[in-house]
This record gives sequence, structure tokens and C-alpha cells, in this order.
Amino acid sequence: MPATFFVVGINAENNIPIVKRIYREGHEIGNHTFTHPNIAKVSQRRAILEMESPRLLIECITGHSTILFRAPYNADFEPEKWEELIPVAIARKKNYLDIGESIDPLDWEPGTPADSIVARVIARKNELTKGGLSGNTILLHDAGGDGRDATVAALPRIIEYFQARGFKFTTIADVLGKKKDDLMPPVPKGSGYYLLQLNYYLAEMGYWGGHILFSMFIVFMILSVSRVLCLAFIAIMQNRREKKYPLAALLFSDGKAPLVSIIVPAYNEEVNAVGSLRNLLKTDYPNFEILFVNDGSTDLTHGRVSKAFASYPKVRVLNKPNGGKASALNFGIAQSNAEFVVCIDADTKLMPDAVSKLMVHFVGPGATPQASPRAGAGPVGAVAGNVKVGNQVNLLTRWQSIEYISSQNFDRKAFAWLNAITVVPGAIGAFRKQAIEDAGGFTADTLAEDCDLTVRILRCGYKVENENTAIALTEAPETLKMFFKQRFRWCYGVMQTFWKNRDALFNWKYKWLGWIALPNILIFQYVIPFVIPLADFFMIVGLLTDNVAKIGGYYLVFMLVDMAVAVLAFSFEKEKLSSLVWLIPQRLIWRWLTWYVLFKAVRRAFKGELQHWGVLKRTGNVKDMHQGAA
Repeated sequence: MPATFFVVGINAENNIPIVKRIYREGHEIGNHTFTHPNIAKVSQRRAILEMESPRLLIECITGHSTILFRAPYNADFEPEKWEELIPVAIARKKNYLDIGESIDPLDWEPGTPADSIVARVIARKNELTKGGLSGNTILLHDAGGDGRDATVAALPRIIEYFQARGFKFTTIADVLGKKKDDLMPPVPKGSGYYLLQLNYYLAEMGYWGGHILFSMFIVFMILSVSRVLCLAFIAIMQNRREKKYPLAALLFSDGKAPLVSIIVPAYNEEVNAVGSLRNLLKTDYPNFEILFVNDGSTDLTHGRVSKAFASYPKVRVLNKPNGGKASALNFGIAQSNAEFVVCIDADTKLMPDAVSKLMVHFVGPGATPQASPRAGAGPVGAVAGNVKVGNQVNLLTRWQSIEYISSQNFDRKAFAWLNAITVVPGAIGAFRKQAIEDAGGFTADTLAEDCDLTVRILRCGYKVENENTAIALTEAPETLKMFFKQRFRWCYGVMQTFWKNRDALFNWKYKWLGWIALPNILIFQYVIPFVIPLADFFMIVGLLTDNVAKIGGYYLVFMLVDMAVAVLAFSFEKEKLSSLVWLIPQRLIWRWLTWYVLFKAVRRAFKGELQHWGVLKRTGNVKDMHQGAA
């Protein structure tokens, strides 16, 4: 059944395959302006632009031009009003053949049923016939209104009705005694032809690129929301498990508590080192020593620590040439005779009971695999503590505090259920020394030595647990420069760790590490974050176009789920929900900050450049810890 399709340019641009199909199947294509304005109410310059842009687009897509034009709003087949005559006059100047309709059932009106459309067409045709008029041009719409279901349902009924009465449906070219190429002449292969072809390829790339990006946006939104909901469910299960099978407090008689070495590596930490060590001396664990490892600092770190703790037998100050954090940790562990070690950063302050709560997982009642459902198939090799931001002095540090609670700590709690924790944080983590040795110790081939060691401990068959009540306050970067420096090291280091352990990906030998934890790193820490700013981009595009409800709906669901999970994470840690007032601006801006870091890390990886441990500028703003503080 032949037809003439008058296309709106912006719709044609968004539906290039349909335009190509219309022409390929023998139909005619006409021009209906680019954005569907009232030609009589816009400037002549705008009117000409509205007419010429769709023609160029049609030429790019089909290789044929068009002289058919129909003005929006005012296209009666017998124009009489000034508003109807202006579009005709402008169209004639641009060599268009202005096409009007004689039968308009107003099917674009919202709520118009198919029965009404059919009845209006028949009634109007009968009216024209009685008036001695031969108007046979029927206008139907495939855009606008609430939808086109009624028009689609009415169309075959209209065709059947008039065919049954001897009418023949044909094209405008046939009515005029012309051929299709007369109304849609092929574009001549002159000097502008190849430029036109280039425009076509650009339009095609724009079309497919836009659709692919939008599809990715939807898929990644669904994946992100699904991940958050799954983690929330698992975290709730883990929280219930911890309440159902609590680990009893340590009770040791004198001299029975196993020795714990607290390893503190430091490089240029003159601001925080002394304060952090004084804080460690307040720990309530009965048998511990502190091994402070100065990794070739160039400032006053070694001198200040040596002087301040010269008379403290529990503190041993070790000095070595600079070799990086992994080297410093290995050096300290090698100097220890303890069965267990706790590794912390030199800018970190622990709660007095933090070490005791970590050690419960190794030697407390219920700590063996056979005694508690909280344990896994193997012995506990490491325990992650709970890191919080201790210097919430500006907007950036407050945002980092939200991220630590609602992302890092929340994820760790969920992955504890699966024995798939991939990072025992450098700020507070306890290890069975044998597990470290079995895993090969800390290595210097990644910048995320804590993540790398944790993954290797899991691969050795050990259990990695989480202790949410073992709290450490760390100093978060207070400036963007230091923030980017820290996050680049983390991002690049975790990327190195993933690549180093890629053989465990989807490998049942490593259980949830291979099937959940490593895919989570790949998809949700690199692939999706690399393109997630598209969410913000499409939200802006949606606000500026008619897609505001569609795009806004997806975005709103994502934000509501994200906020609900943040509330859940804060409730787990008994944090003040008032802090979440910063959540929405944090989420909007944070993605772009992390995207910049990720972009730098990926670029560095592709260039094959190395990165060193480096040092962050410290301020010493971490508040002092007191028992009962959170």
C-alpha cells in the first residue's frame, strides 16, 4: 500500500533505519520541517532553516532529494488564512511543492479512539462528495499525542472501507502524472556529493552511537541497581549472622595471650607518627608490641619517633632504606616473632579495643572453623577492620566519609558473607603470620599491596573476615590534589591486582572470589564507572528534550535505591543520618572525580608507565580516639 511520509527532521535523525526502509519499499518522503514549528510565527531565516535541514538529511540518508513539503499546523488543501499562505509562499521560493490535506480526522488529539478516527474520515469524505469536491488526500499522524495505537488500528479499516467502494490508493506522484524520481530526484554526483556522503556517515554514526550509548546507559543502570540491591540483601544476612553468632570477648589469664606485633610502616610521616604511636599504646590487648618501620624518610620522622619512644619497651623503631610500603611491611613482619600481626598506616588512630576485637577472630571462643557458622572452610587468615574518616574538616573529607561508610565498609560487610573480601585495608588489618608467608608476603609489583595480599590469602584457602566494631580513624586527603594522588594509587593498584590474578576470574577453584569478587572489580570498579557519567549526560539531555520523564525515571530509581542503601549502611554503623544531607551532591560530583582518576589510571596502564608509592601531605587533623567513640 503506497503512502507519502512527511518526516520531521529531528525524528528522522533519530530513526535513520526507518527512513531508509520507507524509501526502499517504494514510498515517497516529504519534508515536514526539522522541529515542527509554526512557520507563520517564526522568522523567515528560521523558516528556511527548518525547511532546508530536513531536505539535506533526507538526501544524506536516501541519496535522493525531495520537493514535497507540508507545513505544520497550517496545511489545508485550500489555504485561505494568512497563516496558511505564509508557509506556501516561503516553500515556493525554495522550489517546494506544498502539499495540503483534504481529510484530517484529528487523530493526534489525545484520547481519540480508532472508531472515531474511521468515522471522521468517512464523514469528511462524504461531506466533500456532497459539496462536489474531489478531495481525496487523507492525513494521519504517526507522532504526537498519547500514542499511535488508535491510528494504527484505524488505518486498515479505512483502507478496507474505501477499497470496497472502488477507491484506489496511490501516491502524490501518480496523482500528478509524475514519476517518483520527479518528486524525489537523485542527488547528482557533483562536487557536493561526497560531502553529502560524509554527512550521511556522520549522521549514521551519530544515530548508532546515540542508540548504543543509551542502551549502555540502561544496561549499566540496571546492573548497578541490581548490584546495590544484592549487596544490601547479603549485608543484611551478614549483619543477622553476626548478631546470631556473636564472638565472645577475649579472656586471657596472665601471660596466655598470644603476642601481636603492630606493624606501622612510615615514609615522611613527621606530622602524624608520634600521635599515632601514642594512640596505639592505649590498646587494651594484653600482649602486644609496636614495630615502627621508617622507610627511608627524608623528613624528621625517624628522629621524632626515636626521641619520643626511647624509653618505651613496647615500641621498637626500625630504620631501612626507602623501598616502598610493601618492602617496609615485609621488613617489619620479618623482625616479629609473633604469630599474629596487625598492620596499620602511620596516619591512623585505633580505638583502644580495636586490636582485641580483631584478635577474637583468631583465638577467641568460636574462632575455629568447626565451632561457628561465622567461619569458613579454612582457618582465618586475615581480618579487616572498619576505617572511618577522622578529619571531617571540609566538604571533600565529608564526602569521603560518606563513601567509606556507604561503599567501602558496606561492600566489605556484604562480601564477608561470601568469603570474598578483596581488601583488608592498610589502615587496619590483622593477619595470621603463616597466612602472609603462605601467600608470599607483601609484594611491590602493585600499588595496592593490601588488595593484592588479601586476594592471594583467599587463593591459599584461608578465610578473610570482617570486624565492623574494630574502628580506626584515618586522615583523608583534604585537597583535590592529594585526593587525586591517593585515589590514582588505589585505582591503578587494584587494576594491577586484578590483572595479576586474572587467572582466577570465573574459576570455580576460587569459589566466590572468581565468580563474584573479581567480576565485581572488573565491571563495577572499571567498566561501568568509566561510562557512568553518561547517566548525568543523559539526565541533562532528558531535561532539555521531551525525554525528561523517561530519562528522569531511570535516574530517579537509581538515586532512590542508592540513597536507601546509604541509609542502611549508616544504620549498620550507628552513624548519624544527618550526614547524608551531603549524599546527593556527593553522588553527582563524585562520579566525575573518580572518572578523572580512572581515566588517568587506564591511560597510564595503556602507556605501560610505572607508578611509585609516593607520599601524601599530612595535616595531623585526625581526632583523638576514646573508648566509646564512633
